[in-house]
Amino acid sequence: MHFHIITLFPDMCRTYTDAGILGRAQKTDKGKGAKVRGRKIVVSYYDPRDFTSDKHKKVDARPYGGGPGMVLQAEPILKAWQKAVGRKRDQSKVKTLIMSPRGTTFTQQQVKSWVGKIEHLVLIAGRYEGIDARVKEALGAEEISLGDFVLFGGELPALVILDTVARQIPGVLGTYDSLEEERVTSGVTYTRPESITFKGAAYQVPEVLLGGDHKQIEAWRGRR
Repeated sequence: MHFHIITLFPDMCRTYTDAGILGRAQKTDKGKGAKVRGRKIVVSYYDPRDFTSDKHKKVDARPYGGGPGMVLQAEPILKAWQKAVGRKRDQSKVKTLIMSPRGTTFTQQQVKSWVGKIEHLVLIAGRYEGIDARVKEALGAEEISLGDFVLFGGELPALVILDTVARQIPGVLGTYDSLEEERVTSGVTYTRPESITFKGAAYQVPEVLLGGDHKQIEAWRGRR
């Protein structure tokens, strides 16, 4: 899948997407022999400042009708979107999301409905008092929210959505069993050592996990 992030702070986002599993998923690597494994995901960035005719690279203005703060102008964002996916032949494979605290709450079910059906996910991260409403209208975009709270900008929600979608793409995590939501788990896990001490109290790994009886272990997990 190709992720397209429209943001005033691409370098801030790139620090996250170039690291760890997401970073590896963007690389082409050679397996055993001469077999080459392709990239699982592609992440591209578009700064609205690169799509404005203003000599000072200004992309915001005061809202019509008055009110506090500044609003991101429509044209730079629309031009960035056009650069990203506007020329794609099959627009049914393109989905555009605007990060907004007023949007539909983001869920895992949405993610599963997108993977395998769309090829390009555009994430528009706003700032200030928001984005000119004509962006949503012109693109038929969907406003989406992480919850009932307000952030400085849309970059963190965009990264959360990218992270959540990417881990559902086959090959990004390596194996199907790595998807926690698809396997039997209580969410309570332990590792070495078997006993630790903190502030004078001892904390032990449950005995059932040490015995090697997988039926008992699965039963224990199911009760948690």
